[in-house]
Amino acid sequence: MIVAFDVGNTETTIGLFDGTALAGHWRVMTDAAQTPDELGLVLSGLLRARHVERGLVHGAAIGSVVPPVTAPLAEACDTWLGVRAVVVDAKAPLPITLDVEEPLTVGADRIINTLAASRLYACDTIVVDFGTATTYDCITADGVFLGGVIAPGLRTSADTLVRRTSKLPATELVPPERVIGRRTEDCLRAGIMLGAADAVDGLVGRIKGEWPTPRVPTVIATGGLAELVSPLCGSIDRVEPYLTLHGLRLAHELLSAV
Repeated sequence: MIVAFDVGNTETTIGLFDGTALAGHWRVMTDAAQTPDELGLVLSGLLRARHVERGLVHGAAIGSVVPPVTAPLAEACDTWLGVRAVVVDAKAPLPITLDVEEPLTVGADRIINTLAASRLYACDTIVVDFGTATTYDCITADGVFLGGVIAPGLRTSADTLVRRTSKLPATELVPPERVIGRRTEDCLRAGIMLGAADAVDGLVGRIKGEWPTPRVPTVIATGGLAELVSPLCGSIDRVEPYLTLHGLRLAHELLSAV
């Protein structure tokens, strides 16, 4: 078994793989102040809840966009699991190409999504990753990352709107029954949820209009909010909430063999 860590700005998604199968997954809050021992205790508790003994885990992979978390998490894997974690970043010797002006600035999540999409689907893809930011990763079938788009995430936009207005209440993010709201909460839900969905459809359409090959890219949604927003979109072809975890599994397999 291997453990994969997708460290985002708000949440860290942890996956437990038994071979190629995702045997378990958890979401915890990302906390840059946690020590290796604190991280190790959390990890040990999660594995114990799944009745997984330490000796069954033989590897770990980390993809992080929060640098202060990366080293303590790698140390926790070493101390608490007895495994050396593979850290995936722009310098990792993966079979992908970062065809952008500043490849070393590309986030680990986008690198891992490129690997996963090209290896698992073998077609041109637009990966829409719903996290703290909503990112659009443009990837060719042969593993070339062409660049993409970074937009404010759904919760980021909602939180900012509520925080910067005096009378708008915090509202649960659920799809509205209709566009024209008759209560403040319904108005907010329509603007936030349907606005996000239409933004996805609009940006995907613009990206397809600039696509450099004659192939029509497949649109894959991933990330913590993918299953919530995708049904409201007309442009999403497939939902794979744990695409990045699968990419980390593939990265561990490739980098461990180097």
